[in-house]
Amino acid sequence: MELYSRHIFPRLMDWVMSGEAFQRLRADLLQDARGEVLEIGFGTGLNLAHYPASVSNLSAVDPADLLPHRVSERIATVSFPVRTTQITAEILPYPNRQFDRVVSTWTLCTIPDPVQALREVARVLKPEGTLLFLEHGRSDDRTIAAWQDRLNPIQNVIGCGCHLNRPIDRLITQGGLRIAHLDRFLLPDVPRIAGEMYRGRATPFPA
Repeated sequence: MELYSRHIFPRLMDWVMSGEAFQRLRADLLQDARGEVLEIGFGTGLNLAHYPASVSNLSAVDPADLLPHRVSERIATVSFPVRTTQITAEILPYPNRQFDRVVSTWTLCTIPDPVQALREVARVLKPEGTLLFLEHGRSDDRTIAAWQDRLNPIQNVIGCGCHLNRPIDRLITQGGLRIAHLDRFLLPDVPRIAGEMYRGRATPFPA
């Protein structure tokens, strides 16, 4: 299983998530990134190519060290400093109110305790800061959601901890953030159980 999780799965996901539709979604989301940015669930660094010049520096966290040579090559192509840390998002090593933006793309499905991670996001965001999120999650269609529940144990194994059935909007509000904008849509050419998308912005509640 370690061979699969450390070598096969990262390469498969890097190939799939490099597709044109995924890259277009990343670019649309990240056009609002600016200032000091934190990315949770950095993965193989596929967001790097889409950060605009308005980003001054990027801190990135991920519990896994995935395809490090490929990640180093991608970091070398950007003009701003990138600092990566191999930790989980549930306990972030940053002071309160540090970041202008926090970015989460296809990450909340996998974090063991997503609500705690989002509480940490709320803590490290500046009062005027924003969480930019792009996630797959639970369907509003009861039939699809039922299939997501049935298949979730299998997905946990083949997706290395990924959940099909998390209600992303509810998790964000439970984590102490206010959703300022939310788009729900289906990812084209992806089975609906894995293609129910949540995209938007969330902000800290006023102190």
